[in-house]
Amino acid sequence: MSAPARAADTTVDERPPEERLEDHRRELTGYCYRMLGSAFEAEDAVQDTMVRAWKGVAKFDGRSSLRSWLYRIATNVCIDALNGRKRRAVPMDIGGPGAPVAESLREPLPDAEWLEPMPDARVSTPAGDPADKAVAKETIRLAFIAALQHLPARQRAVLILREVLCWKAAEVAELLDSSVASVNSALQRARATLGEQGISEAAPKTSPAMDPAQTALLMRYMAAFEAFDMEALTALLHEDVEQNMPPLELWFRGRDDVIAWMATGPGQGCRGSRVAPVEINGTVGFAQWKPSGPNGEFEAWGITALRIEDGTVTGLSVFLDTELFGYFGLPLKLADRPELWEPKAG
Repeated sequence: MSAPARAADTTVDERPPEERLEDHRRELTGYCYRMLGSAFEAEDAVQDTMVRAWKGVAKFDGRSSLRSWLYRIATNVCIDALNGRKRRAVPMDIGGPGAPVAESLREPLPDAEWLEPMPDARVSTPAGDPADKAVAKETIRLAFIAALQHLPARQRAVLILREVLCWKAAEVAELLDSSVASVNSALQRARATLGEQGISEAAPKTSPAMDPAQTALLMRYMAAFEAFDMEALTALLHEDVEQNMPPLELWFRGRDDVIAWMATGPGQGCRGSRVAPVEINGTVGFAQWKPSGPNGEFEAWGITALRIEDGTVTGLSVFLDTELFGYFGLPLKLADRPELWEPKAG
């Protein structure tokens, strides 16, 4: 999951530190998201980091790089936020799969209980280095972020800094006011825990985000979903597909149950929806508006991330939180931006 080694950039930035702080906001957002598992909390943590940096930049002595100094502040902010708090979960952490019927529904759990999604655009720039962009996308995959939540805060920081950001053990030790031996020990324990969660250092089996094959499959899925064509959807789903819908505890395993939820269960309420593609957590997905407003006006409902392996959909994470629409730059009512929706080719 680590980026390949590249020659260091020796260009000297002559701007004052105050002007250079904002250059690091996007990468700090990715770091804080991996630490906290929440897009909203990550944004708050980065803002807190920036405020502390703005207040202290006059005292910045340059003994470390500005970037390292910012990461030290951000790490302390995140560790403070994580102290004494339960880890964010996915529905599969809580219990076994349920039946695709209304009787399986329970009251939603608070949003703070759940892992939240992240728009790719918040952590990656079109003009960025291709290798850095690939690592940024790979390491915000929902499975990876969910696995990170099983690590204690300091182990989490060590693994991200060493494995994702490719810091040297001595650099991490300095940031954490620790020893190299302690950092290496924490990294070994973190790797073991991730291994138990099915995450290894090897590249994931999924295709790169938004490659032509994934994009084509997404478009077919969106067209079938808008048409509410169960036969077409069935053909796109893996037989062992899993679907979860935070903030609901309920989740399903198996193509038959996913289709039953939509065809005969409460999922029927999604018939007639409109969708638009999004780049989410290093993969493809779509935002959904249901015809639930006055006169059938299309209103925000949820944002879905697809997990794709070997040309089929193996996972559907449907985030039923309309506050996310603003974070993804999307309207709550489709009428406000009708250009987002166009009939999808089958």
